Amino acid sequence: MNSWNLIYSWLDPVAFYVGSIAVHWYGIMYVGALLVAFFVAKHFAREFGVSASVLESYFIWAEVGVVLGARLGYVLIYDTQTAFYLTHPWQIFNPFANGEFVGIRGMSYHGAVVGFVVASVLFCKFKKQNFWQLLDLCAIAIPLGYTLGRVGNFLNQELWGRETDVAWGVFVADALRHPSQLYEAFLEGLVIFALVLVWRKWASFKGELIAVYLFAYGVARCVCEAFREPDFQMGFVAFGLSMGQILSILMLVCASVIYWRLSRKSKFEKQ
Repeated sequence: MNSWNLIYSWLDPVAFYVGSIAVHWYGIMYVGALLVAFFVAKHFAREFGVSASVLESYFIWAEVGVVLGARLGYVLIYDTQTAFYLTHPWQIFNPFANGEFVGIRGMSYHGAVVGFVVASVLFCKFKKQNFWQLLDLCAIAIPLGYTLGRVGNFLNQELWGRETDVAWGVFVADALRHPSQLYEAFLEGLVIFALVLVWRKWASFKGELIAVYLFAYGVARCVCEAFREPDFQMGFVAFGLSMGQILSILMLVCASVIYWRLSRKSKFEKQ
């Protein structure tokens, strides 16, 4: 095996320490993801008719929704201690365990989507903004940030791939496995960013880009999940599908309905 195959034997998931507090590469990537998404949105804001002041305010609302939704989604869907958290809700965001700082672990992308949508609805209601216009801007801003998030998963040695014999596999948990986190970073991040970037040139109604993003993500996630080890506490949920695939199929359905309804509404308004 070469150094790449054995990367986890020499790569420390902790980037550095601040006193006794360990700063993980994942945390750095997560912060980087938020910043990248913000600056991409800022770059395209004028094209989407969104002012800098509105974007800055919206960004705060959206990130609060993402963090809350991601964490609550994980606790409700994936965590083995759901009952404990429901009876001790103050522990959900507790970064300490046995007096030691461990950070907040366990985030769900699909939960983040729900939190993001709720935050966006509330923001648009209170700030009198166009919901679909803001979401279209997010459709082009999210993918590159997401890419860093999946790279963070890889550096944090989590969400392993399934066993394989490919030359670029990574040795982890006593087996050579697909670096599925990097597959996700590429397909669900870079490829979708390129798709939305090009699609925006032909978009004909507000909400089209976010529908395209959600549909493309659902497809890419279903593909990548075929190379990713199912969550150990859940395994395959039904019909040989992981929970990630089932939730992504639901996302595909929602995206299709959104696209169909907004497209029909747009055609009706133009008549």
